[in-house]
Amino acid sequence: MKPIQILATAMLTCTMAGCHNSGKINYPEAPQDGTVDTIFGMKVSDIYRPLENDTAPATLAWVEAENKVTQDYLSQIPFRKAIAERLTHLNNYVKRGVPSRENDGKYYYSENDGLKNQAVIYRTDDPLSSEREEFLDPNSLSDDGTVALTGLSQSKDGKYTAYTISRSGSDWTEIYVMDTATKQLLPDHIEWAKFSGAEWDGDGFYYSAYPRPEEGKEFSNANENHQIYYHKIGTPQSDDTLVFSDPANPLHFHGAQVAGKNPVMFVSVGGQGVGNALKMRSNGGWVTVAPDQDYETSVIDVIDGKIYLLTAFGADRRRVMVADVANPGRENWRELIPEGDGVLKGVQLSGKDLYLTYEKDASDHVSIYSLDGKKKSDVKLPGIGSVGFSTSSKYPEDVFYSLSSFTSPATVYKFNPATGESSKVFQPEIEGVNLDDYVTEQVFFTSKDGTKVPMFLTYKKGMERNGKNPVYLYGYGGFNVSLTPGFSANRMLMLENGVMYAQTNLRGGSEYGEAWHEAGTKMKKQNVFDDFISAAEYLVNEGWTSSDYLTIEGGSNGGLLVGATVNQRPDLFKVAFPRVGVMDMMRYHLFTIGWNWASDYGTSADSPEMAKYLLGYSPLHTVRNDGTPYPAIMVTTADHDDRVVPAHSFKYAAALQAADTGDAPKLIRIDSKAGHGAGKPMAKVIEEYADIYSFMFYNLGITPGSVTGDSKK
Repeated sequence: MKPIQILATAMLTCTMAGCHNSGKINYPEAPQDGTVDTIFGMKVSDIYRPLENDTAPATLAWVEAENKVTQDYLSQIPFRKAIAERLTHLNNYVKRGVPSRENDGKYYYSENDGLKNQAVIYRTDDPLSSEREEFLDPNSLSDDGTVALTGLSQSKDGKYTAYTISRSGSDWTEIYVMDTATKQLLPDHIEWAKFSGAEWDGDGFYYSAYPRPEEGKEFSNANENHQIYYHKIGTPQSDDTLVFSDPANPLHFHGAQVAGKNPVMFVSVGGQGVGNALKMRSNGGWVTVAPDQDYETSVIDVIDGKIYLLTAFGADRRRVMVADVANPGRENWRELIPEGDGVLKGVQLSGKDLYLTYEKDASDHVSIYSLDGKKKSDVKLPGIGSVGFSTSSKYPEDVFYSLSSFTSPATVYKFNPATGESSKVFQPEIEGVNLDDYVTEQVFFTSKDGTKVPMFLTYKKGMERNGKNPVYLYGYGGFNVSLTPGFSANRMLMLENGVMYAQTNLRGGSEYGEAWHEAGTKMKKQNVFDDFISAAEYLVNEGWTSSDYLTIEGGSNGGLLVGATVNQRPDLFKVAFPRVGVMDMMRYHLFTIGWNWASDYGTSADSPEMAKYLLGYSPLHTVRNDGTPYPAIMVTTADHDDRVVPAHSFKYAAALQAADTGDAPKLIRIDSKAGHGAGKPMAKVIEEYADIYSFMFYNLGITPGSVTGDSKK
């Protein structure tokens, strides 16, 4: 009966108070020092510079005060607790990953039986059987679930298994090693690795790491000099051998890959372009395979002296090339599978077949080719959505994949290469939720310059175009990242309460190849904001919603998107969530790996023109201060975010709160022991979305009627 009482109270309170904040909030005063930078003759104010020091006492005091203001506000929302309870119920279902047959001949997969903070890794002799054993439980690595498993890698003989972890959401990686058969933890332990797994070769593995950072600045100082080491099992990290380093280019990333039965080592070099260079180890030295970072190039595998490559060189939508190990330079590459209509997202080897995953209009399609480049067949997928394949060159009969969509959780299938048929291995079920009640359609709208842009709309069947439907619009638009259909249990809470979820495929992503990506970069970045604004206008003009019911959200580069579009069109939105966003475009390149984003953004140090362009849309620097009403805004960030440092959100929130933008709340939610988002424990995910959805419904003036599990509103 308790949830029903909460709902009844919520309905009464919202009726009387209008479900929105009606008074001004007393925000904490942020530390400031009056800093003004001169950039190519332009005076650029940065008065909240002290907030960049995230360990300073003044910053810590401000963070504590801001969190108190935010929690005081959220605690007054009468249905917040009921939303958290409903989200807990919606997430309490079994989720299983795709089985993978490893070098020891056994199958491994992840599973969360409901509300565990982290998924558990299981091992079995038969993935179709219920018999299995627990191999590794990341929940045992911490008391609060903030240690996340980020990767598993088995030695070529299957004797050892290396696993990588992240603590509190940081990008810093630690590597541990187990005896695969006994599951005994070995003494080997690697620290300060980053953007790296364990790449096995013989009795050890390669990994990429940075020099140990300055104490107290582990999560903010710029990372430079990425190096590759070789670690031999049974030895301390201090004895590891430096294999690859490039001190002349401290802002490069370096990643190792070992391919082929007769192991060949490759090093990918990135960080200063849209793609990567590629080098191959040969006779104790290095031979160039791909000479520059202008195109993405990756090694699929090495077979019978031939290197199979996936590349964007000469193909905006990517193609497959082949080169001889004896003569691997780009000038000697031969085309194996030409560029197709869709964007080639990935290629996997299974025995003597290549499985190619193409993206067409933001959904996945899979084709099978032989090693001589001839197409054999298409995989008949059981639906439209996003697919993830698991194949093995050693065990070609073992092909598994998952398929998910906006209205279907990830379902696992086994594919039979001989018959071309798929059989269901595992399908999740969410108690009390009928997914057939919802529908997804894809539409194309026209952006400001006439470009057609796709968008997915997911909503409850029977929704009318009355201009009063709440809509939650999500976008990203950058770094060659494509937004394809995917399921979210949290999102179901919105859908069952009559909210439409709209996901748009903005320029800057990879949906239509490199030209689509390039059209949203550097001095064309405004195209991305125009696309997002046009998406919102389309939803209004088509009668789905109005500005009084429109919420927008984006994270990281998408946080920048939300911040910029709110400043440009504050009248168009009612609620906004800029999450872990890049908000200071004049200084982003000075923190951790921010310099890596220059290929998409450009930097304020590049030229007067680039600096002026960045200043023209930088969310921190373009907040209005003239009484223009802004939507209700809740910024989100985390104390261990060393991808987009929290200083971005700190300074932006301080500027918002100090500006004259009307009485709608401008809050910041600062999570602790959390990072950019990956590996966040289930408990924290539920807490965060309970706050986000509570804030949204409250400021839309809507009571979420399903929070008790009752479909009535």
